[in-house]
Amino acid sequence: MTSLQIQHKLSLLPAQPGCYLMKDRQGTVIYVGKAKLLKNRVRSYFTGSHDGKTQRLVSEIEDFEYIVTSSNIEALILELNLIKKYNPKYNVMLRDDKSYPFIKLTAERHPRLITTRKVKKDKGKYFGPYPNVQAANETKRLLDRLYPLRKCSTLPDRVCLYYHLGQCLAPCVNEVSQQTYKEMTEEITKFLNGGYKDIKKKLEAKMLEASENLDFERAKEFRDQIIHIETTMEKQKITSTDFTDRDVFGYAVDKGWMCVQVFFVRQGKLIERDVSMFPIYDEPEEEILTFLGQFYEKENHFKPKEILLPPELDAVLAGQLLEVKVVQPQRGQKKELVQLAAKNASIALKEKFALIEKNEERTVKAVENLGKVMNIYTPHRIEAFDNSNIQGTNPVSAMVVFIDGRPEKREYRKYKIKTVEGPDDYNTMREVIRRRYTRVLKEELPLPDLIIIDGGKGQIEAAKDVLENELNLFVPVAGLSKDEKHKTSQLLYGNPLQKVELSHNSQEFYLLQRIQDEVHRFAITFHREQRGKHAFQSALDDIPGVGEKRKKMLLKHFGSVKKIGEATIEELHEIGIPIQVAEALLEKLKQ
Repeated sequence: MTSLQIQHKLSLLPAQPGCYLMKDRQGTVIYVGKAKLLKNRVRSYFTGSHDGKTQRLVSEIEDFEYIVTSSNIEALILELNLIKKYNPKYNVMLRDDKSYPFIKLTAERHPRLITTRKVKKDKGKYFGPYPNVQAANETKRLLDRLYPLRKCSTLPDRVCLYYHLGQCLAPCVNEVSQQTYKEMTEEITKFLNGGYKDIKKKLEAKMLEASENLDFERAKEFRDQIIHIETTMEKQKITSTDFTDRDVFGYAVDKGWMCVQVFFVRQGKLIERDVSMFPIYDEPEEEILTFLGQFYEKENHFKPKEILLPPELDAVLAGQLLEVKVVQPQRGQKKELVQLAAKNASIALKEKFALIEKNEERTVKAVENLGKVMNIYTPHRIEAFDNSNIQGTNPVSAMVVFIDGRPEKREYRKYKIKTVEGPDDYNTMREVIRRRYTRVLKEELPLPDLIIIDGGKGQIEAAKDVLENELNLFVPVAGLSKDEKHKTSQLLYGNPLQKVELSHNSQEFYLLQRIQDEVHRFAITFHREQRGKHAFQSALDDIPGVGEKRKKMLLKHFGSVKKIGEATIEELHEIGIPIQVAEALLEKLKQ
């Protein structure tokens, strides 16, 4: 879309709330935003000056769409749904996909205490979440010592070690009454809901009673249990006089980046924090609302009874979105917690900023500079290919994907060569390029901005021929060659092909090195896997009467193909191999 066409669309924008979708030259949605006034917000991208990060987004925008909503809350919900649908690369995405463990008391006939990350509607009782996994495991181990519920998922036919340790009532062989289970589960529930001090007092009374009865062994057991309670439960700092579960949000913004810190308060204790850092392209108050929606939308992410937010945010909107009580404390301990979260966010942002800038130099800026040197669009998506074979045997090829200078391992692909026999790198490259981009077109997958071939002129020309003459695709194709020490030497590109001048000390060159090393590693690893499979299969394959079951039986019994070959016909017959099959097997292995 031309600049004139964009200006015309901008003039038609309504002064109403809604969402907007920014698209690149391929029509891919690269950013989704919301606005109280679409007219003002969308125009701001195309006027005035921006920081480098926002300018990078704007430089890719070739078109935009917008959807009008009737309210701000509708715009916020729509934005979250559009982000989920399109997964735009410039939006805030919680890449860690955190899910925290819960302690679960099952609702089975013989209940169990387990840790789990999945909350199901199965009548079980869930306690947590525990952002600190170690704390969850320590608490469960403590409860296992105090309450001897069963540990096995299915009842065995004999007692196990836990019974001898006093940590299981052994319902597999003993009759355990429902009243016993009821008392234990009630105490566990009380314990995990903050009543562990009462349990501790009971244990102290039992310890004194055992001491008075001169049962010092039993008294020592109670004492150890009390120590475990103190070390596991009482080492956490008290942050509130009530036992309300709440999350406390604070944030800081600097140089177009936002850091959000979340304090998790459970049963009146600050048990853990979460730190997220990401670039922003909208107003901070808008970005934090989007973050809140995404934060709690993740599967099994626990919503507390109360959320504390800084005073400048729209608490009404946040409450409508999350459907929980939202508080903006004006004084006291809660306000101090919000301020502490914001202070931590500010410190973390300053500490990490140097690392962020360094990482950008190695990735995003290196990609931008590479595009400038090659005189092509910024190659945000790079797909690289390499062939691997030894004298034509087990030929394979591999593809790696780098997005904004970072490897995207979920999109790596492996290829077994089907149509080429012998060591023919040119036709191997033709087959792989044909298969890859036929599928890309058929399934409407994203096209790369640059294709890199780990090879010379012949392979580059083979790839270009398939793309342009067979598939009618015109994507820049470059090649990477290596020196006598097998290290990245030069980048070949253009028509005719020529060396691209790159400083060997530049971040662009280091990026190319990483891409070439990664695709070579991936291809070699895949080739070794296939070669290993072929070597194993060729030894025992094509022998009448030796199928998969007998192969496994032979290897399990003898341990290796070599020892199978050293066995006698009688030894083979003893494990169930017919005489004729045994003879054929030994004859094949001798060959």
